[in-house]
Amino acid sequence: MGISYGSRFACIAECLAASEQRVRLFIADKQRNPFNLRLCEQTGGAHAVIPGLRVDGIVEFAKKHQAEIDFGILGPEGPGIEGVRDALERETGIRMICPTQAYFIERSKVEQRKLIERAVPKANPRFRIFDPADFGSEEEAKKAFYGWLDEIGEEVAIKPDAPATGKGVGVWGDHFSSREEAFTQFFWPNLQKGRVIVEEKIEGEEFSLQFVSDGRRLLPTPAVRDYKRAFDWDLGPNTGGMGSYKDRGNLLPFMSQRDWEEALEIGERIHEVLKGREYNPEVRGVLYMAYIIGKEGVKVLEINSRWGDPEVMNVLPLLKQDLVEICFQWLEGGLKRLDFQELASVVVYATPLSYGGYSTYTGPAEVRMEEAERLKQEFGDRLRLYPGSMEVRDGKYYALGSRTVACVGIGEDLTQARKIAYSAVRKIDGPLRHREDIALPEYIQRSILKLQRLRVS
Repeated sequence: MGISYGSRFACIAECLAASEQRVRLFIADKQRNPFNLRLCEQTGGAHAVIPGLRVDGIVEFAKKHQAEIDFGILGPEGPGIEGVRDALERETGIRMICPTQAYFIERSKVEQRKLIERAVPKANPRFRIFDPADFGSEEEAKKAFYGWLDEIGEEVAIKPDAPATGKGVGVWGDHFSSREEAFTQFFWPNLQKGRVIVEEKIEGEEFSLQFVSDGRRLLPTPAVRDYKRAFDWDLGPNTGGMGSYKDRGNLLPFMSQRDWEEALEIGERIHEVLKGREYNPEVRGVLYMAYIIGKEGVKVLEINSRWGDPEVMNVLPLLKQDLVEICFQWLEGGLKRLDFQELASVVVYATPLSYGGYSTYTGPAEVRMEEAERLKQEFGDRLRLYPGSMEVRDGKYYALGSRTVACVGIGEDLTQARKIAYSAVRKIDGPLRHREDIALPEYIQRSILKLQRLRVS
């Protein structure tokens, strides 16, 4: 059974359906995703729309098909934070590939920083936790905040403790350019709701690793670079991710072998502290680590307990092994290795015009994908199209409010993979837009030169 929202799970579902074993897909979805609907029909499973992906609705769907479901996989983090694994395993006995609620690490950014501090302090930026209970007035809070800026400088990131999908997070140079703006627009409004982290902003280049944990061992997947900003050359507000790329091997063009090894060590240490004993099935799932390489080495930006979106689409289509067989090993605590094809992959998202604040377009939202689909005759499995925030009505596709469809190009190198992805995204007909600089050679070269400068400074 899959719990789905967006292109991320469409990719997971396709990889499950490609198994040599007989697979029937049962998907609890946030909307009538046409890709998931088709896969459920083709495999003889079932599809259900669960408004808001409520845990009780997911459990009710699972109970209807309990005897036909061997295991479940979680896509988005929301139901995981709300305890979907705990509820499903308690009420249906269906084993889930995601952590229990207690181990869903994105529930608290404060606890993340504390975990990293226990496991590998060098991976933390300098940070301070502010608790509203410690201050009797706004003036007291301001004095403490300004005192911390005096100590580490004004170039900071301000983060609310609770998960907020990026809302409420403020970063120097992006959202504020003075300590007064930082306090009035981000620190004080967040502090009135709960704890706040203020940490130094690190200059460098970002990447992510998606580790797989069976509660005993931790296995890495290749490094991926995500493009969070809404517009080309990293302009505009942060989004869920406009695209991403993976190079042929484990490393990205701007990474060194030392960066890779340091990232692996950080992940392993965090996993050891997180699980707490030799075998802890409650942590079973994905450990998503967002890193940044700066002049002091590799630091952790954030940790999540699920596959990345779009990053999962860079790696799962390249998995050499049968994903269903991997899932059974995952559930039994018997993971041994993950092997990936030595290929590059590029993901480009087509999004509504309004996504990221580009416009307030409210016209027809029909999307036609026939021309993009026809490109599969030329590229075969080197092209993947994964509908995300899209639903089917009366046989037609309609874009909803978030990222509409992901185009994945797979090639012998980044140039070839990029060409395939962009060939497809430009053929999608509808009121959509996309970034033009995903894996652009000039963008990659900028990253390489930036790190070269930082490493010698």
